Order: sequence, then structure tokens, then C-alpha cells
Amino acid sequence: MTGPAPAARRAGVDLDEGTGAACGTFGELLQGVLPDGTAFLVTFPITFGTRAWFRLDRHGPLRVYPAHKTKSLTLARTMLDARGAGGGGSLVLDSDLLIGKGLASSSADLVATARSVGTVLGLDTSPAAVEDWLRPIEPTDGVMHPGVVVFEHRSVRLRARLGTLPPVTVVAVDEGGRLDTVSHNRRPRHVPPAVAAEYARLVDDLATAVGRADLRAVGAVTTRSAVLNQRWLPKRHLDALTGIADRVGALGVVCAHSGTMLGVLLDATAPGHDETLATARAACERLPGTLSVYRSAAATDHPSADARVP
Repeated sequence: MTGPAPAARRAGVDLDEGTGAACGTFGELLQGVLPDGTAFLVTFPITFGTRAWFRLDRHGPLRVYPAHKTKSLTLARTMLDARGAGGGGSLVLDSDLLIGKGLASSSADLVATARSVGTVLGLDTSPAAVEDWLRPIEPTDGVMHPGVVVFEHRSVRLRARLGTLPPVTVVAVDEGGRLDTVSHNRRPRHVPPAVAAEYARLVDDLATAVGRADLRAVGAVTTRSAVLNQRWLPKRHLDALTGIADRVGALGVVCAHSGTMLGVLLDATAPGHDETLATARAACERLPGTLSVYRSAAATDHPSADARVP
């Protein structure tokens, strides 16, 4: 005779631990301002990101590790209060993303936090709900949404889903320093009407390119966006990387529009990719700055939630 079936665990009552993860982005495929004045960006998800682990303590304080992740602490407190759970707990964040470089490190932290805390408390952590959780905290990249999306980062709102990219590789150069993305994105920016109209055309071009998996057309948009961004946050090595991209037959260049990174964009499925990657690396190593390599993430990819947290 079999015994009774075990009772389902109840979020916020029996479920004491939860994990979550979020991808970062390598800058943006495109970023600008549209003719109606809307600031937007187009995400470029990468395989690096943040993993979060949360343990509920109904009678203890709320702590975050590392301690400087105060925005995630604020978000966790907000979610606990919204659930009426009381108490606190331990939130542990583990990230591959460098801070202040334009890789959406803060956004990935917050999204991973929302997913881990929400799992424990039984709260809605759909992409739209995560937007609502994050909106009062700071302007945010669209990393709560899978795939490539057009995102209104100042209002923290999805504008359009574009799909996914075939696998691509970025040979990146970090020009150094750190940029406060929030402060940078809050600065008033005069965008001439002709430039805003060009951004609108580039959004349409990129939507078509992603839909057709046309990486050459994607690279043309990312390169043009990097050039346009020179008037607001110039990259010292843009001309050099554009020259390298031309010499190795790359798709183009891509940059962190509010960060310190830029890179050569390569088709990871092209014949001879490994040789092209090695050639691009060797050329970029001659430039001042720190060299690294990033790979695009598929829509279903997330950094492993169990990879490097307790």
C-alpha cells in the first residue's frame, strides 16, 4: 500500500531557497533617440551574466553579498515587503560581467535578483513584471527579455521583439576606466532631426536583418551606430577597429554606447572562423587596452544558476 502523495511546496511558506540568472549584453547593437524623442537601445545578449541565490530568513535581517550590490538589496527588500513576508535573508550574487564597461552588469544583477527572490516568494517574474520591479530603481537594459529586443531603457519598457542572432563572436578592446551608465543616460542629449530619422531607419534595417538572419546587414547597422555615437561618447580606437574589421573580413564593429568597450564582430559559423578570430585577436592586441572575447547568447541561454553560488 502506497502512502499519501507529498504535499506541494508552497512559495513563501515552505520554499526557502531560490536561484535566478540573467545574461549581460555586449553594449548594444544600436542605440539612439527616435523622432518622437524616445531614447532606445537594441540588446546584444552574451553568454556572460549574473547568477543569484536567495535564502529566506523570516526572522533575520536582509543581507547581500557582495555588500556593495545595494541596488539588488533594495529590490529584494521591495519584493519582500510586497509579499508581506517580513524578515529578510541572504542574497548572493555572482557575476562574470565587468562593472562600468557597458555590459549591463547592474541590469543583470537586478534581473537575476528578481528571479531568485520571486521564486522563493511566489511573485510574478515574467519579463513585464520584472520591468515593473526595476522601473523605480534605475534606467535598465532589456536583459529580462529573451533574444534581441528594442528597449526603452529610460522608461524601462519593451518596444519590440526582433528575434535571435545566429552565433557571433566579438573580439573586444576595453579602452579603460569606468562609466556610470545611469548618470550618462540621464544627461540631456540634443539629437538633430535628421539623425533621429536615421535612427528610425536603422531600427527598421536591423529588424529586417535579424528577421532574415543577415549578419552582414546587422554588422552594417552596428558599425553605423558606433560611428553616430562618436558625437556623445567617442571611442579612441574606433577607426583602428574598423580598419581591422575590414582587413579580416569581419561583419563590422560594435560598441558599448554608454561604456568603455568596442569590438570586432565576427560570424561564428563562417568557414575559417577560428583563423579569422586568431587574426583579429593578434591585430587588436597591438592596441592600448585590455583584450577579451565574447560570444552571443541564444534566446534560451542563461548563465547557469548553479554554477558558482552556494
